[in-house]
Amino acid sequence: EGQLVESGGGLVQAGGSLRLSCVASGFTFDDYAICWFRQAPGKEREGVSCVSSTDGSTYYADSVKGRFTIYMDNAKNTVYLQMNSLKPEDTAVYYCAADPFIWSITGKPSTTDFGSWGQGTQVTVSS
Repeated sequence: EGQLVESGGGLVQAGGSLRLSCVASGFTFDDYAICWFRQAPGKEREGVSCVSSTDGSTYYADSVKGRFTIYMDNAKNTVYLQMNSLKPEDTAVYYCAADPFIWSITGKPSTTDFGSWGQGTQVTVSS
């Protein structure tokens, strides 16, 4: 059975950077949509950024546009989320999710569309 494992979270000061990694084991990201979601305490899980390995399309939430970049390393079967200019409001648990039936990213992702999830990695941005 396939698994997703996130890493790279931590504590950083506002304005700093982190790079999150999502590694797939037991399957490859070929023809998958991969998304990063985040969930802050007391809030719903929200889609942050997505990429399609099929057509390369991407999605970014308005709140992270220009600051976050999602990209894939196919050789390492890994999806990264480079997060720059971090803000305290970026504090959340970040989850990686993947689905083989979404071929192109056309808009804001829904948690119900994704069947495979990682365990999450905590990102804390101090002011």
